[in-house]
Amino acid sequence: MRKDYRPYYVKQVYQKFQKFYVNRFLRPQFDFMGRGGAYMKPWHVELFGSPIRIGAYPTVIASPDRKVRLTVWAGGPDIVGIDIGDYCLICPGVRIAAAQQITVGNSCMIASGAYLTDSDWHDIYDRSVPVGKSAPIILEENVWIGDSVIVCKGVTIGRNSIIGAGSVVVSDIPANVIAAGNPARVVRELDTREEMKTRGHWLADPRKLSRDFDVLDRAQLKGNTLLGWLRSLIFPMEGD
Repeated sequence: MRKDYRPYYVKQVYQKFQKFYVNRFLRPQFDFMGRGGAYMKPWHVELFGSPIRIGAYPTVIASPDRKVRLTVWAGGPDIVGIDIGDYCLICPGVRIAAAQQITVGNSCMIASGAYLTDSDWHDIYDRSVPVGKSAPIILEENVWIGDSVIVCKGVTIGRNSIIGAGSVVVSDIPANVIAAGNPARVVRELDTREEMKTRGHWLADPRKLSRDFDVLDRAQLKGNTLLGWLRSLIFPMEGD
């Protein structure tokens, strides 16, 4: 569809149902869930194992064909699990699988199809042994992981750094750089004299942001009718 044909009140009901679903079905699965945030199609977010924590005001986007999966496979007193900071963006198809520790700092962005895994999941020589070697993954504040990136065990990615789409990260990446390739290597340094604005800055006043989005929705959906929306779903026409 070229536009959203839903009436404003239908979109409002849908958004309220998403919030209800998050609080009723997702929140109990997290060891900690911060306040606020936007969970889009949260019924396609899957959690397994514990501990899994997520901070305040995240944006988590899932879809039927690209579910978001957060998994902690191992258990024990020393397992840190998955810890996602405040203001993070998690896009469709992201998989985070921890046997020991995966820490995602505040304001990080993880694009569609990215995979973070802190373990080999099997021993190299005895394939019947589960988990295998593990080492923590740490994404420092404001890291941007590109589409379909794989981040492997034992990797720390420094603050503000960007990993190019399709890269495989097998060793540490310093702060304030762009890295790309397989294996990922630094291809450019960021200009640290430039002001860096993070998702934390954008979401600093979530109430105002929510009001702004509401004004935008009212304008974009103005004039939409229930019959028109149903017609677009059942009998789409050229130009829809």
